[in-house]
Amino acid sequence: MFSIIVTWVGAVLGLTLLVAMAAGAFVVDFDDALRDRHRKAPDVSDNTGTRAAPLT
Repeated sequence: MFSIIVTWVGAVLGLTLLVAMAAGAFVVDFDDALRDRHRKAPDVSDNTGTRAAPLT
């Protein structure tokens, strides 16, 4: 009886660890994707570009 309980506890802990590792990998990939997207976005506050012609 004790071995059955220990087996189930080990199985539950193993599945919990597996889900945690998968979630961690997903979070890291999502964070990298956000960082790449932020890095590629143009800086709106940068005024070094060409100026628009005056509206006269």
